[in-house]
Amino acid sequence: MSELVTRAYQTLERWLALGHESIEASGARFVRQPRTPQIYDANFAAGVRAESPDEIDALLETADRVFAGLGHRHFLWDPETPLPFEARLHLDGYEAEDQVVLVLEGPLRARPPAIELRAVESDADWDSLTELCWLDHQEEAVKGFHEPWPRSITEQLVATKRMKAPAVRYFLARADGADGAFFSSFPGENGVGKVEDLFTRANLRGRGIATALIHACVEDARSRGAGPVLIGARLDDTPKQMYAALGFRPLCYQRNYLRTGL
Repeated sequence: MSELVTRAYQTLERWLALGHESIEASGARFVRQPRTPQIYDANFAAGVRAESPDEIDALLETADRVFAGLGHRHFLWDPETPLPFEARLHLDGYEAEDQVVLVLEGPLRARPPAIELRAVESDADWDSLTELCWLDHQEEAVKGFHEPWPRSITEQLVATKRMKAPAVRYFLARADGADGAFFSSFPGENGVGKVEDLFTRANLRGRGIATALIHACVEDARSRGAGPVLIGARLDDTPKQMYAALGFRPLCYQRNYLRTGL
């Protein structure tokens, strides 16, 4: 495994863990956020190294204690996750979801158009981001990416985003007199940054707004210490082709194991 891939997985996990409590126990790192109990990406375990049956049993028992009262269990995979642990998750009814992770090591290929952008800082900015996230989540449900959920889930998700600030910096794009798109940047803590959470209102697509946001967020991450910059994409969605056209190349994949209804 290359050094870049190793650092990439560190950045992917760190981005999710920012703003939350982290506990080392039973051969894993447990991340939890009691303020947002329904958010999978704020309540999870990572860095699993339990391999024997007894070690795996102990780890799962610890997860039940750490996440007591939650309706889900969520584990992040990395290349050192033991195969017996993965097999146990499959046996216990966990579902795996993968994303392709791409990396940009040089400059972006396309020139961005002139778009009005600003960092999310004020309460009003966060309110505007919440409205756009709500539109994003409704659109995801229509596409079948997840079941429809109440607005309260979106509000919890935005709360977790705000907990990551200022390490993670969100940007809003304004067009036709209103905020219409957002994206975020994270410089990482090991020289590998990450940009994440791209959304543009349907009526504003095709005008280069997403490209402008990607440029701004890559530049922001690099201005704060990043060299290579990661971006993730669903396997069943089209943005990955746009990212590749801009100069991102496939590097690795991000796998999550989730069990709900507990």
